[in-house]
Amino acid sequence: MIFTNPAGAPELACDECGCRWFDRMTGACYECGAEVTPAARAEFEAALAAFAAARAAPDRKASD
Repeated sequence: MIFTNPAGAPELACDECGCRWFDRMTGACYECGAEVTPAARAEFEAALAAFAAARAAPDRKASD
């Protein structure tokens, strides 16, 4: 599950319980232990890339 924080950045949340805390060593949710799936990781990476591109776009225009 992807949601947007107050700054507009995407954050990954557990698909099972909605928790935003994950154990990076095990790839699982701290609250319920659900595994972060490869699909969830890919969705989050895509959301991060889109966020970074959107944030970079105004900078490029300002330097033209």
